[in-house]
Amino acid sequence: MGEEIKYSRFTRSDHARFEKHLKQETGILADWFAQGRFSSKPPVAGYELEAWLIDDTASPCPQNESFIRASGDPMLSPELAKFNVELNVEPAPFRHSLLRDFETELLRLWDHCRQAASTTGCRILGIGTLPTLMDRHLSLDNISSLERYRALNEQVLRMRKGKTIRLLIDGREHLEVVHESVMLEAASTSLQIHLQIPEPVAVRYYNASLVLSAPMVAVGANSPFLFGKDLWAETRIPVFEQSVPAGGIGGAASGPVHRVSFGTGYARESLLECFIENSEHFPVLLPVEYEGPAEELHHLRLHNGTIWRWNRPLIGFDDDGSPHLRIEHRVVASGASVVDNIANMAFYYGLVQHYANRITPPETRLTFAEARDNFYHAARLGLAHKLTWVDGNRYSMQNLVLEKLLFESEAGLYQLGIADSDIRYYLGIIENRVYNGSTGCDWQRRFAQRHGRDMRLLTQTYYRNQLSNRPVHEWDYESI
Repeated sequence: MGEEIKYSRFTRSDHARFEKHLKQETGILADWFAQGRFSSKPPVAGYELEAWLIDDTASPCPQNESFIRASGDPMLSPELAKFNVELNVEPAPFRHSLLRDFETELLRLWDHCRQAASTTGCRILGIGTLPTLMDRHLSLDNISSLERYRALNEQVLRMRKGKTIRLLIDGREHLEVVHESVMLEAASTSLQIHLQIPEPVAVRYYNASLVLSAPMVAVGANSPFLFGKDLWAETRIPVFEQSVPAGGIGGAASGPVHRVSFGTGYARESLLECFIENSEHFPVLLPVEYEGPAEELHHLRLHNGTIWRWNRPLIGFDDDGSPHLRIEHRVVASGASVVDNIANMAFYYGLVQHYANRITPPETRLTFAEARDNFYHAARLGLAHKLTWVDGNRYSMQNLVLEKLLFESEAGLYQLGIADSDIRYYLGIIENRVYNGSTGCDWQRRFAQRHGRDMRLLTQTYYRNQLSNRPVHEWDYESI
C-alpha cells in the first residue's frame, strides 16, 4: 500500500535535500548488495488487487472514503480516483495449502467489501478497464483526497511545464483524447503479484518475470474497452504508460527511459542496477523529507514507488529488520472472479519458479528486445499473438500455453510444495480459459458482439457473473 505524505508543495531546496538523501541511501543499498545483507528466507508470496466502485447504473461511484470507513479494514486503501480501491493480504511462505488459503482469504475480504460497499450505495467490481467509464469521470473532482495523489499530479504537470497529457491508442479502433491531469491512470486496475526471493537468485527470477510477461498479459487479458472503444486485449497497458508522461532526466519523456515501461534491459549482476538507474535517470517526483535512520531507505523506496516498471523490484524488511528483495509482477489485469485471480497467480508462480531455475537461463535464449516486443504484441492481440519463444520455435500464444507453459508451471508449483489437487484445480482453470479462448477480454467482446455496445448492460451482466465466483470461461455471454 502507498504511504501517505504530509504536504504537496515543494521547493528547490526540498528537491536538493531529497536528492542528497537518495544518493546516500542508494550507497547504503549498494553496500548491502556487496555484503550479502539481504534476507535468505525461502520464497514468500503476496499480492495487491485493485478494484472499482460502481453504482446501481454500473457507472463509477466516487465513494472510496466512505467505503473504507464502512469496512473498518486496514487492508483496504484508496487509489488515485475516488472510485478505485486496493485490497491487500498478508504475505505468506509457500506451503501445501497456499493457493487455497489465498482464495479463502480473498473470498472473505471480497464478501466483506461487498457488504461495506452496499452501505455506501456502491458495488465493488474487479476488471481491468471499466466499460462504462467516460472521459468526464477522469476529472480532478474525482481525485482521492490523499496528499500524495494531489502532489503526484502537480509534480507531473510541473515537469511537463503545463503541457497536456495525450492518450493515443491504435487497436481494433482508434482513440485519442487530451487530459490536463494524471487521472487517466485511474482508468486501469491490476492484480499485482509479489514474490520475495533471496538476493543470490533475484536476477534469475527478475529476468524470468520479464520473459514471462507476454504469456501472463495474454492469459489474464481483461481490458478491451475504454470510453466505448474496442482497443487492445489489455488496453490498460498503453493507458498506464501514457498517463504519467514524466520521463528521464532532462525531460526525456520521449526517449528510451519512461516512468511506466517494460524497462531498459535484463538485470546482469544484481537488482541494484534498477535502483541505480532510478537515481541516475529519473527526476524526483515527490521530494518528501523523512526523519529516521538512513538505513530505513524511506527516500529510496518512495522514489522507486514513482517508477512503474511492469516488473518492479522492491525493497522491504522482515520482522527481524533484515532487508529483503521482492519482485512486483504488474502485467495482469484485475481478474473476472476471485478464483480467476488465484489461477493467474498460480500460473505465474509456477512458471517463474521453473524458468528461474533452468540450467540455461531463458534470457540467454531470448533477447530483451524480443521479450519486450512479445509483451506489447501480447497486450494488443491477447491469445491470438504469434511469438518466438526461448526454444527458438514459433507458436501461437494459445498453443504455447497449452503445449508447454502449463506443464512447466505445474513443475514449478510442485517444486514450491503446492498440493497436487490445487495445482490441477487452478491450472485447470487456465487450461480451460485458454483452450476455449475465453479470457475476460474475450467474454466482454463476445457479449458486445451479441448484444451491441451497451456498456451498462455489459457491466451489469459482468457484475452478476462475478458474484458467482465461477471462472470466466464458464460465463454465458448469450443470456442477460
